[in-house]
Amino acid sequence: MNTFLAPAIALSAISAFAAQNGADRPRFEVASVKRTDRCAFDNTVGPGTVVLKGDPVKPILMEAFKVSRDEIAGPSWLDEDCFEIFGKVPEGASKDQIPAMLQALLVERFKLAAHKEERSRPVYALVVDKNGPKFKESDASSNLPGVHAGQTIFRAGPGTAGFKGSMTMADLARRLSGRGYGPVQDFTGLKGKYDIDLTWAPDRAFEPSGEFARAWEAAHPNADLPPAPAAGLFVAIRESLGLRLEPRKEPVEVLVIDHIERVPTEN
Repeated sequence: MNTFLAPAIALSAISAFAAQNGADRPRFEVASVKRTDRCAFDNTVGPGTVVLKGDPVKPILMEAFKVSRDEIAGPSWLDEDCFEIFGKVPEGASKDQIPAMLQALLVERFKLAAHKEERSRPVYALVVDKNGPKFKESDASSNLPGVHAGQTIFRAGPGTAGFKGSMTMADLARRLSGRGYGPVQDFTGLKGKYDIDLTWAPDRAFEPSGEFARAWEAAHPNADLPPAPAAGLFVAIRESLGLRLEPRKEPVEVLVIDHIERVPTEN
């Protein structure tokens, strides 16, 4: 299972986005969108193509606008209706342009209209623990077993959650958001990109089994899994990474969906 790796493309208002969505804006050369009853999360970003097999719209919005699940306000079906999407990336385009291409696809096929606004909300601040971070900055010698350069691998299974890869602290905060505890914001002050390897035991009272875990479990019903980790998320972050999550109340920028079609425009 692959995940998008492109950096965020900032948009303060998507009402203006539709007007900007002209010929000079990155978009897929060819794209198809089909509804599917199978929510599989079998995604690949290969040379020249983006293939999403069985994704709800909310994760696509998360990747297109680089926001967390808790930072999207929209209809409940964004988590329920799944789609298969194929996009051919124009020759010479980079992975950094894929979020903008997804944005254009959402506007063109789903008639997306949205805006961003700040809302004061309880959050968890990601901060450095008293003994300092326990990870190193990514470089040519970085060695995370099973992870290719620029890739993030997710772990999802019975009693296990986690991910590993090279990422910024903002990336880490975004990945921790939406686990069921609330939004996470980066207050570490660390500006580089780091090798992160984090595994924890989900607390199902707060962290229900997500789509990735359900899809993984369905695809691997007889998997021989290693023992589940003993530590929950808050302890694992402190013990594995030398960071901690501190409750605060902060302004959070939310992507508010003003309009989106449940049935996309035909191919």
